Amino acid sequence: MSDVQIIDVSPRDGLQNEQVIVPSEKKRMLIEMLVKSNIKKIEATSFVHPLKVPQMADAEQLLKLCEEFSEIKLVALIPNLKGFQRAKQTKISEVNWITAATQTFNYKNIGMNVEDNLNQFKQLIQESKMSNITICFSIAVSFGCPYEGKVNQTKVLSLVERALEAGANRIGIADTIGIATPKQVKELLTEVLRMARSVPVAVHLHDTRGMGLANAYAALEVGVKIFETAASGIGGCPFAPGAAGNLATEDLVYMFERMGIKTGVDFEKLLEAADFAASLTSNRPLGRIRQVEKKRRSLR
Repeated sequence: MSDVQIIDVSPRDGLQNEQVIVPSEKKRMLIEMLVKSNIKKIEATSFVHPLKVPQMADAEQLLKLCEEFSEIKLVALIPNLKGFQRAKQTKISEVNWITAATQTFNYKNIGMNVEDNLNQFKQLIQESKMSNITICFSIAVSFGCPYEGKVNQTKVLSLVERALEAGANRIGIADTIGIATPKQVKELLTEVLRMARSVPVAVHLHDTRGMGLANAYAALEVGVKIFETAASGIGGCPFAPGAAGNLATEDLVYMFERMGIKTGVDFEKLLEAADFAASLTSNRPLGRIRQVEKKRRSLR
């Protein structure tokens, strides 16, 4: 039995910003390697307009290739109702709805204001129940926005409240540009957990400023049990200038396991997945433990 749940987002968030299109077969290979490492939930793709995020244009094809992985749950990110209509034509059982804590980022990211976004989400809830699809309501730039700067905590909490009222199955809090501090993480997530009660809360951390692990530990201390990370720390948002990769899955697993917190992940197989993930990106991966382990093994 695991103490925490790791959701690996490397096939989606890890690759969405790559300029050279990664073939569907290689994305499937990455997902297969994550499955072998015993990651139980993977954000595989997103149903977005192919002109906005060309790397995700193969969403339907990729999910078709992954139908054999029945022992895990695959998640797809959706930005609007049209994305949901595409998603429900596949065998996906969970979607991650994205909104933002600031108007500017919402326009840049999904082309609508926050209020319109929320209205679509409310419509989506009814459809999701009929389709037997669960929904996570994720809030981007929860701690800081590349366009509007510091984000007031009350904005995030207001969105959480409205998402819960609408019927979200999970709440996601995202540090999209990797600007949060442990103090901010503790303060915000304490309030989010209080509001959510029995509804699960996840945290999505980027490691732009090297604070990812510290922020993950801060989230754990206040009661968060679900963490979204990416193998090898790959990734970045196309609509967040300067944002670097995600917190590396292997770094978080290493820290938790050393602390006696069970993740249920096979660390050695995860390192293999991290190596493969790194080979798919043109950017320098942020994962630290992978680099240490490679050097240590080369000295044997």
